[in-house]
Amino acid sequence: MNPLRKDDHKMNSPWWMRFGQGLLIGLGAVLPGISGGVLCVVFGIYQPVMELLANPRLLFSRPALWKPLLPVFFGGVCGFLGVARVLSVLLDKYPAPSVCLFAGLILGMIPGLLRDAGSRGSHPRDWTCLWAAFIVTILLLTGLQLARITIVPNWFWYFFCGICAALSIIAPGLSFSTLLMPLGLYVPFLAGLSSFQAGTILPSVLGALLTVILLSRVVNHLFETKYSPAMHAMTGLVLAATLVIIPFGQMSLIALLFLAGGILAGYEMDRYNARYAV
Repeated sequence: MNPLRKDDHKMNSPWWMRFGQGLLIGLGAVLPGISGGVLCVVFGIYQPVMELLANPRLLFSRPALWKPLLPVFFGGVCGFLGVARVLSVLLDKYPAPSVCLFAGLILGMIPGLLRDAGSRGSHPRDWTCLWAAFIVTILLLTGLQLARITIVPNWFWYFFCGICAALSIIAPGLSFSTLLMPLGLYVPFLAGLSSFQAGTILPSVLGALLTVILLSRVVNHLFETKYSPAMHAMTGLVLAATLVIIPFGQMSLIALLFLAGGILAGYEMDRYNARYAV
């Protein structure tokens, strides 16, 4: 039995819930500091998605794998193109409370990730993987935030943007906005996408496709053979990436309440998902 199928019960949740999860994933794909891949892990769909990317033939041989992902896909498109515009306004006017709410949703689901990570048994080395991934991610993301580099966008750099966008799904915790912002590429990249500029879209799509083709099989094999340490490391990535985006320096009472509310909502969402376990 493929180990990736342990999360199939999460695909039994109602379509509207999976659509809502897709909305949040789409938002996470474009919002600064947030990774859509993190939310894929949190919602328990990361492994099915990676399996599908690593084995495209499953589109024909296993429709039961990809059909439950359709509401997530459509929700992701809506979140990326539509709701993200609304939320970007909220982030503009109320940045700290908005980010705190989003971060709280993720933190509230960390217990569920730990439960999944230990579902096949755990070893002390698995926790070593978790804390190693946590520390490396913290150092990487804070280093990128502190860097101040200016780059003139061109075909090569938009190709690089596509690589970063794909990595934000394949390597949860690495937000493509966090990677691009220090290089001055985030705003021109989104501007080019929103205005459908071929000089932006074509190289970025090529970079994303090559990254998916080269890395998805590696990640899929890792989960098949080393599930527990891989999932513990993934949890460390998610935790570190979430803590980094919390604006501790701008924390007001309202932002703190939004963070607490997000944690509670995320925890309840995880409990709701768990009801569909078989």
